This record gives sequence, structure tokens and C-alpha cells, in this order.
Amino acid sequence: MNYPVFNRALVEDRLRFIEKSVESLGRFRGLSLDEFSADPDFFRIAYYDLYTALEACLDIGAHFLSRLPGVAPKTYRDIPLLLAEQKILPKRFVEAKFAAMAGYRNRLSHFYHRLSPAEILEILKTGLDDFKEFGRHIRNVLLSSDELLKKKPIRKKKKLRRQRL
Repeated sequence: MNYPVFNRALVEDRLRFIEKSVESLGRFRGLSLDEFSADPDFFRIAYYDLYTALEACLDIGAHFLSRLPGVAPKTYRDIPLLLAEQKILPKRFVEAKFAAMAGYRNRLSHFYHRLSPAEILEILKTGLDDFKEFGRHIRNVLLSSDELLKKKPIRKKKKLRRQRL
């Protein structure tokens, strides 16, 4: 795949943000539902970190897609599907995990009032590795992009000489 030119600093910044969010969320993995529910701040912290980590994943995906002519997601749910279609992310990862992650971002955003501590805690116990897998796939894109840049000869622009009339 010839990857388009993208803002590497933006992508790496979002990846670091995801890693920090996942690290923060990891502290809740070992808690029981009673322990997690006992402190309302646990739910709020977990909600925020989960939501912003999902948002950062989708930001990365939207950034890659914005660099491709004629590829424009209409919804957040379109981002993972287009990333697979464009062979930026593996189709199996998108179908098994990332599409559901995008859908859950919408749930966090629009149905926040219906979320329960049990639901959030279940995701923390079973879903944090999906973020790590996403990060590995994006880092592979970065490495592949680096390799392509190394292989492509840099062509110098020819200086145009003005002709005298």
C-alpha cells in the first residue's frame, strides 16, 4: 500500500494520548463491581478516559482518510470500514473490534445517561487490549510509510531557466 502523506506528529501525539488513557483505565481492571461503584469518581474518570481514547482512535483514522482523494466518511462508523477498504487497517481487526469501538464511541456520546458502572467496568476488563492492537496497527503504518520514503528516490526539481525574448 502506498500510504499518503500524513501529519506524523499528529498521529504520534494521538497514539501517546491513547496509551496514557489506557494506562489510566488499567487501574480499574482489578476492581469488583462493588468497589468500582463505591466511588462515583471512578465511573467519571473511566468514562472520560474511555471516550477520549476512542475519539483519538477515530481522529487518527479520519486523518489518514482525509489524505485520500475521494474518500470521506459520513459518520464515525464509516471510519473503520473505510480504513479497511483502503487497506490501512486489517479487515479482520476492523470487523472483529474497531467497528464496534466506533459504535461504542457513539453510545458514550449520545446515550451517556444510560451507561452503568457494570457496562463500563466490563469494557475495562475485556476491551483495553483492543486499543493496544489499534496502536500496533497504526505503528505498522508509520513503519511502512518510513520504509517507502527510504526506497523512493528524492527527485530534485529542475531549475527552469528563463528564456530571453
